[in-house]
Amino acid sequence: MGIVAVHCMGILVKCAHHFCHRFQKQFLDYGGTVVYGLESTPSAWLRTHAVWGRRVVGLFLIVTQLGFCCVYFVFLADNLKQVISAANGTTNDCTSNRTVVMTPTMDSRLYMLSLLPFVVLLTFIQNLKVLSIFSMLANVAMLISLIMIYQYIVRDIPDPSRLPLAAAWKTYPLFFGTAIFAFEGIGVVLPLENKMKKPQQFPVILYVGMIIVTTLYISLSVLGYLRFGDDIQASITLNLPNCWLYQAVKLLFSFGIFFTYAVQFYVPAEIIIPPLVARVSERWGWVVNLLLRVALVSVTCVLAILIPRLDLVISLVGSVSSSALALIFPPLLEIATYYSEGMHPLLIAKDIIISLFGFVGFVVGTYEALVELIAPAATVVNGTSVMVQ
Repeated sequence: MGIVAVHCMGILVKCAHHFCHRFQKQFLDYGGTVVYGLESTPSAWLRTHAVWGRRVVGLFLIVTQLGFCCVYFVFLADNLKQVISAANGTTNDCTSNRTVVMTPTMDSRLYMLSLLPFVVLLTFIQNLKVLSIFSMLANVAMLISLIMIYQYIVRDIPDPSRLPLAAAWKTYPLFFGTAIFAFEGIGVVLPLENKMKKPQQFPVILYVGMIIVTTLYISLSVLGYLRFGDDIQASITLNLPNCWLYQAVKLLFSFGIFFTYAVQFYVPAEIIIPPLVARVSERWGWVVNLLLRVALVSVTCVLAILIPRLDLVISLVGSVSSSALALIFPPLLEIATYYSEGMHPLLIAKDIIISLFGFVGFVVGTYEALVELIAPAATVVNGTSVMVQ
């Protein structure tokens, strides 16, 4: 899954570079690249309706990125609730993972509401360069957390023979949504490249970065499954013992996720807000800008409150929108871009297979996530839902 997602990112970057060189453009975003791709097709109907390419991509980008923001609200609330609930039973002894009697505390939904004002203030930062500083701090915080998590889960791994080698086939659609959610970052690929001082180095950075991320995902998910078994919780941090060291790890990881929210929010904000602000006078523009940011953040909070299960939110977001952006659109874009210039039949077949795979995952994954949301099964195996965003 990771290899296919990275390949599709490379396709998008290649097509964007192709049209920038062809039309002497300094930069093209995802939507603009799709518009030029449709205008290059032999189909007169697609050329006439090429502008809809930008609108469809923009819609899926908004849904995907705001979906990420919903997941972050759930993740923060779950971890904060666990830390506060176990505060009275937290010890300095991290060697034993004894059961701690949790202190009654607020519902996780109330934690989301409590976080809302702070997240709103964070999204008032609109400069991507400033956000990159917070992103760097978030990366440092999560790197330290990951090191601490790794050193815990590699110790005292029980006998894995009792664990099933594979989950039931019905969980695979949910796994698809979770996996594509984890690897889908295509919405910020072109904006990040545009902001680099040396954009020509971006392809190398992209592939090296995704190799590192893929290695982390696979190793952490496998080790986490071996360490905690098939009853592992949706976030790896929720399985850590209730001692002060690992409670601090949960808070540090939550700190990183909190600041990452602003980076994920940047894309939908840039799509939605500028056209609406342009409709009002310059005097009221900044007020409308801030009010729209408050409204968008509030929407993500409300949606997170309505679906407070972390594993289902991740799978649903991944299946509904991330699959389209990461797997369905890029291969079709490559065909639209290069078909008139001559493409090898095997390359066309490869692109069609990837798009069909993404479409099937989109339909089946969305259906299973909605079924599980409406009528949850008695036993939920969420070993594939380990989150490391």
